[in-house]
Amino acid sequence: MTGKEGRPATPGPAPGPEEAVRDGLGEAPLTVGQAVRSAEAVLDDVLDAGLRRARQTDPVYARDVVCRVTAFARRGGKRLRTAFAWCGWQAAGGSGDALPVLRTGAALELLQVCALVHDDVMDGSLMRRGGPAMHVDFARQFPAGRTTGSPDSFGRSAAVLAGDLALAWADDLLTETALGSVHGTRLYQEWRATRGEMVAGQYRDIHAQAAGVSGLDEAVAIATLKSARYTVERPLALGATLAGADEHTLDALRSAGRSAGLAFQLRDDLLGAFGDPVLTGKPAGEDLRTRKLTYLLAVALTLAEDSGDADAAAVLAPGGGNRSARTVERMRSALVRTGACSAVEAKIADLVVTSLRHFARTGASPQVRREFAALVERAAGPAPRLSEEKR
Repeated sequence: MTGKEGRPATPGPAPGPEEAVRDGLGEAPLTVGQAVRSAEAVLDDVLDAGLRRARQTDPVYARDVVCRVTAFARRGGKRLRTAFAWCGWQAAGGSGDALPVLRTGAALELLQVCALVHDDVMDGSLMRRGGPAMHVDFARQFPAGRTTGSPDSFGRSAAVLAGDLALAWADDLLTETALGSVHGTRLYQEWRATRGEMVAGQYRDIHAQAAGVSGLDEAVAIATLKSARYTVERPLALGATLAGADEHTLDALRSAGRSAGLAFQLRDDLLGAFGDPVLTGKPAGEDLRTRKLTYLLAVALTLAEDSGDADAAAVLAPGGGNRSARTVERMRSALVRTGACSAVEAKIADLVVTSLRHFARTGASPQVRREFAALVERAAGPAPRLSEEKR
């Protein structure tokens, strides 16, 4: 290849991941899976840039904190929020440059990092995404006897900072995207609501634990704020907003997202009680051990009281601090015996049908509707296997 005067052309810089993503989009619409992979390439670019800046700021901070955050963000997760943002964009007729919605998906993944790291600190969880939770990993940096303070205290404090960093990166990325979009104001409003609801849901969660609340209404409120809106409803709306969606489309997507998000949380409740840690990436029974208020537990307690099952009502009732392994097993048995597991499965199925019905109101193409249905099915299933002694 030569220049205008016959001299060898000087090659320009290699395109970065974002440029490569933009060049690879072409005119053909991406599938959800392709969109998620493209958003991950954007996320990689953001993480690499953050690590470079951190090394210029301070090498110890870069090594200890930023490397952990980037590794955690790359370690997996279902990328559901990115996928639903893409579905929202397509359902609203999104076309042309898809990079803004991919960047928004990457911002949602960073927000999820913040949420998970902080949630694990508050719950005292030991595992996440198949590895040690962030605060546990930090604590191992200073084993007992090799630090002047408590390794656990150091781990929790450092993890809070790591979560804050992920939130800052998420905000930076979303703000840059909004500033470059004609729909930036509406995009930012959706993002602001997302963050506020996430914090509100987390607070309602720890408040319910502290207050020993067990009501169904409280459980639904927590699930809606902490998961349904944050996981599905707002990502759908964020994607649709970038496509300039009208109010009818946004209303249909929000309704679809709220139902699908609740189905996702109810499935997560079941997996939290009965799931295989190898598949879920976190210990089974964690919510039962801490007696976290979930829809599953609230339904079981209601059914136990209505049927006069005093043993089930007693073992599921609030109070008593963290449960022993034996008590957790008794709680599992009570969840099955009262019929709560079957009731929650039926509720999940109903919510999935409702979600798909609302999504159809957007007028999305059959292909987009099929991809959304597959995504909802993935989020809402599969059911955990219950051993024979628990049936």
